[in-house]
Amino acid sequence: MKTSRLVIGIISIVLFLLIAFQSCAAGTANALEGNGEVSGSAGFLLAICMLIAGIVGIVTRNKGKGGAITAGCFYLVGGLLAIANVGSFADLKIWSIVSFIFAAVFIIGALRQKED
Repeated sequence: MKTSRLVIGIISIVLFLLIAFQSCAAGTANALEGNGEVSGSAGFLLAICMLIAGIVGIVTRNKGKGGAITAGCFYLVGGLLAIANVGSFADLKIWSIVSFIFAAVFIIGALRQKED
């Protein structure tokens, strides 16, 4: 599980850049259209949650269960915020599902981990 935490953490940090860029573009489009959607802002919050969870996952990969559960909760909260505000930013649904998968890996891995 230590290797998967490292890999998912690195992927999350890279995805932060992509999701943040897309969210800024979607937020600008929402503001220009004046449609009242908040999908760009929700995407940016998801990106921030993925960055925090990725950093926590990398830093605590060799530690106990607490770091993995914390990272999993950040993935879960970010995914819930994003899926609730998809709107016209359709890619946000994909990123939120990815976040849920990462949350499941971290939380299930922490629950199955034996105490050192």
